[in-house]
Amino acid sequence: MLEMADVWSNDIAQLMVRLHEVSGAEYARLAEQIACRKEFHPIEGETSIFFCGGDTDNDFGNLLNAARKIVAHGFEVYILPNPKRIRTADFILYKRNIYKIYDLKTIQGKSSASNRLFESIGQTKNVVFNVRSNYDARQMGLDIKGYFEAFADAREVIVLKGKKMISVKRNMALSKMFPLKFRRLYEK
Repeated sequence: MLEMADVWSNDIAQLMVRLHEVSGAEYARLAEQIACRKEFHPIEGETSIFFCGGDTDNDFGNLLNAARKIVAHGFEVYILPNPKRIRTADFILYKRNIYKIYDLKTIQGKSSASNRLFESIGQTKNVVFNVRSNYDARQMGLDIKGYFEAFADAREVIVLKGKKMISVKRNMALSKMFPLKFRRLYEK
């Protein structure tokens, strides 16, 4: 089915729109096809962070900050362009032959996690939280659990806190003991 995406369009923005129309293996192949495009170039001074424009956007600093933290955990990061007419994800993360697409949400306040998670609905099924404040661990666990309960397509939330990276998958978030388990991981 990947050949259909090639025929459908060669424009990266249109391929990113197509991500909203496919699922499963076709979604993964399309994510890989986007990441492997020749428009992506390494960021000067970085070994595993690639971009294809948008480095003058207001949010590029937040994207780069989070990308550096993710790279420290063994991923390659592809910062996606931000076509103004469509809601798109921010990153493609690559590790162990798997490409996944994520939306970045930077948490700077003490009460914005739930709102930021719900903003990502419709952009992607995976979210990266870059926590840059002293956010209450219990509240964040409840916010993440609520997000998974409300959005049936949600697959993963990655929480970056300092040098820590916590991956929360759907089955973990919906377990009865999740808020307590998450708090232990977050405060460790």
